[in-house]
Amino acid sequence: RLVTEITARGYRVATVKHAHHAFEIDREGTDSFRHRSAGAGEVAIVSGMRWALMHELRGDDEPSTRELVARMSPVDLVLVEGFKHEDHEKIEVYRQGLDEPPLARDDPTVIALADDGTTTGLPDRVQRLDAHDPVAVADFIEQRWGLARPGAA
Repeated sequence: RLVTEITARGYRVATVKHAHHAFEIDREGTDSFRHRSAGAGEVAIVSGMRWALMHELRGDDEPSTRELVARMSPVDLVLVEGFKHEDHEKIEVYRQGLDEPPLARDDPTVIALADDGTTTGLPDRVQRLDAHDPVAVADFIEQRWGLARPGAA
């Protein structure tokens, strides 16, 4: 919902999603799968509708968000999900009932917490946002990072 809200405001948005497990966007039997299986370090799949670049780490370290963003096309805003231990500023989305307390309590890189309004013990430095109000979260992002809507005078 947040991506929908921000793109409706005219911003070009990219996202980076961290997966905590091995994931597969290719499938056995395709040429691209065979290329990767044969040892290709990168495989691009291209059509008239979209393209994707798969990079095999083959034992190398997972890239940081900065490294990933440096490889992406220019956009107005990059939204990152995961990568909670990196040092960029974060808006934490917290749901009650999780096994862990919110990061916002102890992590100074968390500048806002989006939840249902019931999380307690937050430091004064943390702005509370309504997790069910993407308009308010988008407003906060615009204000915090000084974004100007495309086409606005």
